[in-house]
Amino acid sequence: MTLPASGLSIRPATRRDASVIFRLIRGLAEYERLAHEMEATVGQIRRHGFGRRPYFEALICRRGRTPVGFALYFFTYSTFLGRPTLYLEDLFVLPAERGRGAGRALLGELARIAVRRGCGRMEWAVLDWNAPSIRFYRKLGAKLRKEWILTRLTGPALRRLGRPRPRRAGTSRAR
Repeated sequence: MTLPASGLSIRPATRRDASVIFRLIRGLAEYERLAHEMEATVGQIRRHGFGRRPYFEALICRRGRTPVGFALYFFTYSTFLGRPTLYLEDLFVLPAERGRGAGRALLGELARIAVRRGCGRMEWAVLDWNAPSIRFYRKLGAKLRKEWILTRLTGPALRRLGRPRPRRAGTSRAR
């Protein structure tokens, strides 16, 4: 998609964009004050986004030939709606480009993808201190769902819960 008046273009990311995606994720991590938590590598992005079993899709937004933002997303399923949901994991626009249409253009393209693929909704999370983004999302008509608490299991707790349960003596797996 090209937006000639603004000089912006948006296209699906490809395997060759892994390092661009990585740099933009690094920028997002720094903006969110979470760079110390970033463990991703270019290789992981290439493998997980563009390998045999892709876990995500991404859009790259450029002004001219320069990448200025990206959106990384995947699909979940709403059992209540009986339809897929487009889940936006990351949206990031370079600070110098904010307010110039890139974020709106990326969200618009994501909405078109969601509609085309039969999604019942599009969801994402925003940090509670990120007032500029919250204002922007509300202006677009997004509703903040404060009654839902994001729940996360990582690291040792995830591995501990995922350990195989020991079999009790005298029990069999076949039933």
